[in-house]
Amino acid sequence: MKLGIVGLPNVGKSTLFNALTQAGAEAANYPFATIEPNIGVVNVPDERLKVLSDISKSGRIVYTNIEFYDIAGLVKGASKGEGLGNQFLSNIREVDAIVHVVRCFENENVIHVDGKVDPVRDIENINLELVFSDLEQIDKRLARLEKQAKADKSLKPELELLLKVKKVLEEGKPARSLELTDEEEKIIKNFALLTLKPVIYVANVSEEDAHNNGQDNEMVKKVKEMAEKSNDETVVISCEIESEISELSEDEKQLFLKDLGLDESGLDKLIKSSYKLLGLISFLTTGEMESRAWTIKKGTKAPGAAGKIHTDMERGFIKADIISYEDLVSQGSMAAAREKGLIRSEGKDYIMQDGDVCVFKFNV
Repeated sequence: MKLGIVGLPNVGKSTLFNALTQAGAEAANYPFATIEPNIGVVNVPDERLKVLSDISKSGRIVYTNIEFYDIAGLVKGASKGEGLGNQFLSNIREVDAIVHVVRCFENENVIHVDGKVDPVRDIENINLELVFSDLEQIDKRLARLEKQAKADKSLKPELELLLKVKKVLEEGKPARSLELTDEEEKIIKNFALLTLKPVIYVANVSEEDAHNNGQDNEMVKKVKEMAEKSNDETVVISCEIESEISELSEDEKQLFLKDLGLDESGLDKLIKSSYKLLGLISFLTTGEMESRAWTIKKGTKAPGAAGKIHTDMERGFIKADIISYEDLVSQGSMAAAREKGLIRSEGKDYIMQDGDVCVFKFNV
């Protein structure tokens, strides 16, 4: 899973990236401190793996992970080449979802590229640049397609779809606000439209506002209202706090969060939102060699999950022996769970559930 961290200059993008990945990207108080996208790989926290490792006496734990891309700050006019315009737009095409950092705090020592903090204007500025970029791409295709469709009737569905998407974009709305059929989704995927990508808005607040999840922050309320209109997610994070947490050990981190009255870190909240937004779940494998988490799309069937481990396992899939994480933990071992009849044999049509602990049987 690749997440691109975007936003206007000086809203906290690189600070958040550093805190998430401890990668030491430059975080400076001037525009365009980030030019080439920094990339960091982050383990997805999963407390279940430690428990499974203890049960199986595993040699190691392997977490699933997320790649974060710290993409250069965008400014108004990027679609026309302003700032790092075209470079920003090409970098953002590579990611699965957009993490849009929005400044929701006042601090006279941190300059704002537009002179005043206004999250609604900031979001609209970036969204419009993405819309303009998509419109330009669609117009180029339509210029050829309208002529071709007259001679080739099979192109008519694509023509109708692009005209429908263009109408929405011209209203200033993202392409993802459209309800598309399965067939339309297949067609539109070929265009890698920026406004089709799901978005998580990160409302970057002060340490004080982080304590109550920004409930009293009027700027946060406006960000949430905007996100709801396009079915996007909002996560309230203090990048300043995340920066401090990133330098602590796991035990120190838990104490620090408790002192602040927080249940979980911003990273944990962001990952949960990412999974929800992209429709992802994790299944688990465990044994003496390793305990491991694997990320799949919700709705994936057992053979597809097996293929996540190795393509041969999907091709030669026979069955999957499955037990829920909770049932395995309650019995304390696979042997005890098997005696109680809690391990099920599932076939090719079984739809995987989050927390399934699996052993796949296959023959190649």
